[in-house]
Amino acid sequence: MAVCYNKLWKLLIDKNMSKTQLVKAAKISTNAMAKMGKNGDVSTEVLRKICTALECGIEDIIEIIPDGGNQ
Repeated sequence: MAVCYNKLWKLLIDKNMSKTQLVKAAKISTNAMAKMGKNGDVSTEVLRKICTALECGIEDIIEIIPDGGNQ
């Protein structure tokens, strides 16, 4: 299974927010942001901080893709 952060990127567009602004607002590392940019794994703490900063649920920022899925 793989993770996909397309929902997060769409949410940032809707909120007119840049990735840099999210890093500052959520107090996460640029390294974590880079991992998400490559659909890599990040800690639940990072996801929680993002949800808190964006006032959303985890289902609003991440999607789990079954192996072989296209996204």
